[in-house]
Amino acid sequence: MEKKYLKAEEAAKHLGVSKQTLLRYEKKGIFPSPRRNLVNQWREYTQSDVQKMMKIIGRL
Repeated sequence: MEKKYLKAEEAAKHLGVSKQTLLRYEKKGIFPSPRRNLVNQWREYTQSDVQKMMKIIGRL
């Protein structure tokens, strides 16, 4: 079964970048802001989000 949401570390691994790079791109507005977990406020990425970010950085 595939996970519904990925943590920042997992999304960064799929993109081939570090977690810090992922967060930096989000802060600069290169990547859209992800949804936040209502309980702990952690970033949550969908597979669709990762695909969109891969297009943005030219890896798709």
